[in-house]
Amino acid sequence: MSSPKSNGLDEKQSDTLATGSEGAVSDVGDDDPNISSPESNSSSIDADARQDAEKVPALQGIRPDGKEASEDGDSEGSFDEDEDDSEDEDDDEPALKYERLGGITQSLLQKGSISVLAHANQRLVRTFALFFSFHVVIPLQALGTHDGMLHVLDLSGTHVKSFEAHSAYVTDISMDLSAEWIATTSIDGETSVIYVDSFVRVASIATSRISDEFPRQVVIHSVSTSESQTFRAKRSLRSVALEPNFAKSGTRSVVYGGMEGSLVLQEKGWLGYKETVLHSNEGPVWKVRWRGRLIAWANDLGVKIYDTVSQTRITFIDRPADSPRADLFGCTLHWQDDSTLLVAWADQIKVARIRARPRTVTTSSSANLPPYLVEVTAVFQLDCMVAGIVPHPLTSSPPTLIPSSASVTSTPSSHQTTEAMAPSTMQTAPPPPLTAFLLLAYSPPDTSLLTGNEATSNRDEQARKAAERPELRIVSRGGEELASDALGISNYERWGCNDYHLVEVEAGAVTGGADNRYYIVVSPKDVVVVKPRDWRDHVAWLVERKRYEEALDEIERQAGMGIAGGPGEEAVDAVDIGQRYIEHLVSEGEFIKAARLCPKVCGQDVKRWEDWIFFFAQKLQLQAIIPYVPTDAPTLGHLVYEMIMAYYLANDRQMLLQTIKSWPKGIYDISAVIVAVQAELDRSPSSSSARTTSSETVLLMESLAELYTNNRQPGKALPFFLRLRRPNVFDLIRENNLFTAVQDQVLLLVEFDHELMEIRKKGGEDVDFDHNSTAIILLVDHIHSIPIGRVVQQLQSRPYYLYMYLDALFHKDPQLTSDFADVQVKLYAEYASDHLIDFLRASNYYSLEEAYNICNDRDMVPEMVFLLGRMGNNKKALTLIIERMGDVNRAIDFAKGQHDDDLWEDLLRYSETRPSFIRGLLENVGAEIDPIRLIRRIKNGLEIPGLKGALIKILHDFNLQTSLLEGCQMILDGDCAELARHLHRNQTTGFFISYIMSRMQSSLTTVPARLYVALYVPTRSSFTLCS
Repeated sequence: MSSPKSNGLDEKQSDTLATGSEGAVSDVGDDDPNISSPESNSSSIDADARQDAEKVPALQGIRPDGKEASEDGDSEGSFDEDEDDSEDEDDDEPALKYERLGGITQSLLQKGSISVLAHANQRLVRTFALFFSFHVVIPLQALGTHDGMLHVLDLSGTHVKSFEAHSAYVTDISMDLSAEWIATTSIDGETSVIYVDSFVRVASIATSRISDEFPRQVVIHSVSTSESQTFRAKRSLRSVALEPNFAKSGTRSVVYGGMEGSLVLQEKGWLGYKETVLHSNEGPVWKVRWRGRLIAWANDLGVKIYDTVSQTRITFIDRPADSPRADLFGCTLHWQDDSTLLVAWADQIKVARIRARPRTVTTSSSANLPPYLVEVTAVFQLDCMVAGIVPHPLTSSPPTLIPSSASVTSTPSSHQTTEAMAPSTMQTAPPPPLTAFLLLAYSPPDTSLLTGNEATSNRDEQARKAAERPELRIVSRGGEELASDALGISNYERWGCNDYHLVEVEAGAVTGGADNRYYIVVSPKDVVVVKPRDWRDHVAWLVERKRYEEALDEIERQAGMGIAGGPGEEAVDAVDIGQRYIEHLVSEGEFIKAARLCPKVCGQDVKRWEDWIFFFAQKLQLQAIIPYVPTDAPTLGHLVYEMIMAYYLANDRQMLLQTIKSWPKGIYDISAVIVAVQAELDRSPSSSSARTTSSETVLLMESLAELYTNNRQPGKALPFFLRLRRPNVFDLIRENNLFTAVQDQVLLLVEFDHELMEIRKKGGEDVDFDHNSTAIILLVDHIHSIPIGRVVQQLQSRPYYLYMYLDALFHKDPQLTSDFADVQVKLYAEYASDHLIDFLRASNYYSLEEAYNICNDRDMVPEMVFLLGRMGNNKKALTLIIERMGDVNRAIDFAKGQHDDDLWEDLLRYSETRPSFIRGLLENVGAEIDPIRLIRRIKNGLEIPGLKGALIKILHDFNLQTSLLEGCQMILDGDCAELARHLHRNQTTGFFISYIMSRMQSSLTTVPARLYVALYVPTRSSFTLCS
C-alpha cells in the first residue's frame, strides 16, 4: 500500500516501530517541536488557518475529472474542459457535485497526510453564555494521519480538537453514535478510545497529546477527565469498532483486530475490562464494523457476523476466488441498516440481508440454531477495485443510463444462508428504501498486483506505475451504471486502493432536511466533499449550457411544489435567468418566444417592462410583445399604451378596435387617441356617406364611437353607432339618457331595430315583431322626452311602424292614442284585423260611421255587427248575424245583450223557416223567452232535426226548475217559521235594564237621586218603573 509515511514498510518494520513507540498522552507536549503548548499550538493552527483562508476559499470546488476550479468558476463542478477538449462539450449532466473541505483542512494537509477518516452524524454540545447555557448540534468527523495524529473537525472543516494518538500512522477510527468517544488503531499495535469534551466552544482549537504513562497499545482516553484505558496487542492493529451506544453503555465494549489474526472484544466489568477472543487463526483481521448487536469482520477467508446477544457467530460469507492481496486491496464493510450489510472486496460486491428464520418445531438438531438467517441477495462483479461503498438514495428522475460495467447475480444460495438475531429481543427490520450504490472505484495501474507476479525480473514491470484517477460510480441494484465521475484528487498517481476512503454523512441533524446527505472522499492529501446535485444545481447546469427554458420550467415546477429558491448564495434568481434567456432569444432573432417570456421575467417591474417594450419597438418587433403587455398590476406609462395604439392604427385597425374595447379607460390619453383616429377617418373617402361599406372606415368609425363612449361623450358616439347599425345603440341611449337626441331620428331607430329582428328571425329565433321591438318600447317608455306627435309624424310614411307604435301606446294607456283613434281603426283593419274588435270595444274615441265604413269596405261582419249595435241599429245587426253569419248562438247572445222584446220577436219570426235556428232557440230558451211561445210558432210538417232531444231538454230543464223552486220554497218556509218563533220568544221574554238617574237639579227638592230599576215587559205599556 502506498502512503507518504508507510510506503515500503513490511510487517516486521511496522511491529518494530510499534514496539519502540511511547504509549501515553500528556496534556502538554513539551518534547514535540511542532506542539509546544495548547496556547502556542492553537495560535499556530489559527495562523495557518488564516494563511490558508487567504489562499483557498472556505469550500474549494474541484472538477469531477480532477481539475481545480477557477476563481470565477462554478464551485459545484461546472468547469471548462482542457484547451484540447474545449470544443467537446459534455451534454450529460453529472449526478454529483464536488467541493474540497475548507476550514483548517488545508493547513493540516500541508503538515501531514491523512490515512483514515470517520464520521458521527450527531454531536450534542452544551455551550455556556453569561447566565444561561444552550445546546448546539455539531456533527463531527475525525481524521487520522500517517504521523499518528487525530484531528476532530466539524462538517465545515472548523478545527475542534487534535490528539497525538499514536506513534505511527492511524489505520482505523471508530466513533460512537454520540461522537463523544473516538477509538483509533495503528500499526504500532495500539487501540485508543478518546472521549471528546462535551463542553466545546465552537471557535476553540485545542491540542492534547497522549501521555507516556502507559505502553502504546489500546488506549481509552477521556479529554475532559483523567479517565483512560489502554489495551495491549502483540502485533499491529488494522481495525477497531466501538459499541454503537458506547457513551451510555455499562460495558463500554470495544472490538479490534489486526495482523495477529484474532478478533478481540473488550468489555468493562466490576474489576476492569474483560478480554474475549471472538475469532482467531484465519489470518489477519482487515476490517471490523459494529451495528446494533451485530459485529461484522473480514479476514483472509471471508466475512463473518457475530451476534453479541446470543454470543454466537451467525454467518460466513466467503472471500471471492482469485482475489488479489488483501493488504493491497482491502475489504470494505458498510451497514446500510440494521439488517443489510454491504461487502466490497477487490472487484466484487455482495449484499447480505438478515431475515427471521421461520418458526418450526424445536428438535435436537435445530435447538442451537439462531432464529435469524443471513442471505446474500446479490453479487456484483466489477471491472475495477472498490475502495469504498455506501448506499445512495435514488431520486424521482435518475440520470441518463450509460453502459453498465457491473454484472449482478442474485444468489440466495443455501451455503450462504446462516442464522441471525434472536427474536425475543429484536424484530425483523423493514425492507430498506430504494437505493443504489455509490462506489469509489480504483483501477490498479500494475496488473502484476492482481496476478501475484510481483517478483518479476523485468525492470520495466518492476518500475512503479502512475495510478489512474479514482472514480465515483452510481450503480443501481440491478447492476446498471447510472453515473460515473473521475475525481481530481491531488497526487492521485501516487496513491493505491487502500489510500482512499469513502464515508457517508447524514447532514439532516444540522440542516433539518430529512434526505440531506452527502459523502466524503479521503486521500492522503485531499478531502473531497461529494453531494448529490439538487434542483438548484440542475438549474445552474442548464443555465451554463444556455438551456434557459428548461431551467425556468424546473424553477416553476419546484415553486408549484412549494419549494423556494433558497436564501443566500444558494438562491436561484429566476428573474436573472429569464433576463438572460430573453437576451439570448433576441440575439437569435426569436422575438415571439422572447416576448412570451416577458411576463414571467418582468413581473411587477415597470421599468423592465418599458425597457423591453421600447427595445422591441426599436427592433420593429412591437407586434410580438403587444399581446403580453400588462394593463393592470402593473400599469405602465401612458406613452407605452399610446405607442401601441398608434401601431395598431397604422397596421391593424381590427386589433385597434379590440384593444379599445378590452383595455381599461385610464391607462392612456383617450383624447389624444381620438384626435389620431378622427384624422385618419377624415382622410377616408367613404366616411361622409350615410351607409358605410368600406371595412376600414367601419372599423375607424366604431373605434371612434368606443373612444367617445369611454371618454364620457356618448352624444358624439351616437351618430356613429346609428350609421354602423350597432345593437348597443339602445343601451347607449338608455344608459346615457340620450332620448332627446333621437327625437328626430325615430324612423332610423325603428328601421334599424326591425333589421335586427329580421336577422334574429333568420337565425332561427322566434321573434314577435308586434311586441318585441326594442325601438318601439324605448319610444313608448319615454313619451315625455320623445313626444307622441313627433313620432307619429315621422312614422306616417311607414304605416306598419306607426301601427306598432300606436298599438304599444294603446296597451300602455288607451287615452294616449285618443287623437289617433280613427287612424288606429284603419291600421288595425290593415295589419291586425283580429285585434280590431278588441280595440273597438275598448276605445270610445273613434268615429262609429267611419269605423263602420272601414269595416264594410273590408267585409268585416263581426266588427260591423258590433258597430251597428253600438249605433242602435239592432235589427240590421241581427239581420247580419242571421243572414251573413248564420250563428244562432251569436244571435241569441246579441238579443240577450240588447234587452229588447221586439228584437226577440224579430228573431223568432226569422227563425220560423229555419229549423237550425228553431233548434238553437229551443236549446237556449230561458227567462228571456217562453218555450210555449216558441213551440206554437213551429209550423206543422216542418222537419226539425234534433227536435225530440231539444224538447226532452226543455222538459228536463222545466222539471229541474220546478224541483229547484219547490226546494227553495221549503227552505223559505222553514226559515220563516224559525224567524217567527225567534221573534215571538224575544217579544214574550222580559229582562232588566239598570241605570243611575241623574241628580235632579231643582230648588224645591233636596232629596238625593234614587236608584230606579226599569222592568221592561213587552206589553202595550212601555215601561213600569219600580223604586
